[in-house]
Amino acid sequence: MALLDLAMQGLAVFGFILFLVLWLMHFMSIIYVRLHLHRKRSEVKQPFVQLVGVSLLKPLKGVDPNLISNLETFFTLDYPKYEILLCVQDQDDPAVDVCKKLLGKYPNVDARLFIGGKKVGINPKINNLMPGYEAAKYGLVWICDSGIRVKPDTLTDLTNQMTEKVGLVHGLPYVADRQGFAATLEQVYFGTSHPRSYISANVTGIKCVTGMSCLMRKDVLDQAGGLVAFAQYIAEDYFMAKAIADRGWKFSMATQVALQNSGSYSIGQFQSRMIRWTKLRINMLPGTVLEPVSECFLASLIIGWAAHHVFRWDMMVFFMCHCLAWFLCDYVQLTGVQGGPLCFSKLDFAVAWFIRESMAVQIFLSALWDPTISWRTGRYRLRCGGTAEEILDV
Repeated sequence: MALLDLAMQGLAVFGFILFLVLWLMHFMSIIYVRLHLHRKRSEVKQPFVQLVGVSLLKPLKGVDPNLISNLETFFTLDYPKYEILLCVQDQDDPAVDVCKKLLGKYPNVDARLFIGGKKVGINPKINNLMPGYEAAKYGLVWICDSGIRVKPDTLTDLTNQMTEKVGLVHGLPYVADRQGFAATLEQVYFGTSHPRSYISANVTGIKCVTGMSCLMRKDVLDQAGGLVAFAQYIAEDYFMAKAIADRGWKFSMATQVALQNSGSYSIGQFQSRMIRWTKLRINMLPGTVLEPVSECFLASLIIGWAAHHVFRWDMMVFFMCHCLAWFLCDYVQLTGVQGGPLCFSKLDFAVAWFIRESMAVQIFLSALWDPTISWRTGRYRLRCGGTAEEILDV
């Protein structure tokens, strides 16, 4: 009986610690978003490397309805010295025609097309980028996914943050305004749950970076072995960031978000993506097993039970009030990340928020169930530590 009482007290203490940590994350991310994101250029400090050239590495695979419009935004950047290195793995990929069309339309932009890639490991993105990386002529490399859309001053914003002691500048992932409930679901996730963890990790010194839009010092990457050194990993962005941090460089976050604008999206695709990301985190960071308790519904149950155990408060009333407070804070954060009016109604937000929160535990359990992932055209078996092996069909 004494052991049971001790366990109950321990769980109650855990509940209160969880309460403090999660709400600290809420407030940190909301404040950071309001103070840092979407600042006007006049409010940003002058860059240390104002005219330093940038080599943009663009990995391309397939075509979606938004690819040409997304890609064209990189040809119209307002930056004095940069090159675009378009990388396509297969000669018969329809992305080749899109690239050739833009190269013809913007002959004065320093842009080149590389076809065929170079097999250096199991990571298809790294293999695709290798010829472009080897041909890069500038000291800063900007790796940016095919589904990202930028503004004319996005590259200026990135280089503004590349100060003397910074080795990597990254953008907070977000989603452009698009039509349909699947788009709303993605926008709600990338405006609430994801930035809460992403921002609070970076504010507290934990290196949390996604590779959707990253500006890095090429000489530092070369010291770590170049892109080849990261071809054994599926989550190459995590290990590139780790290599840069291990060499004493700091990270900085751009004031503009990394705006995802894929023309192909659905609830199923979103769910598969979340499962894949969770599998990668579980294999790289064992602490990921605690992720479910950071989600609203499960956290509210644990904290509500702790409040009932210690203060004899009604558990369900506390649960509902806690979820409501969480919901309202998420809406405040979403509007901050958006930086303007939302393209959907408050009712749409409420429905998408509830469905996303309800999916969280199921996504985590699905990730635990199967250690293999499908990415691009390959299947891979993950190993502890982040490495992987390709599963070949016999």
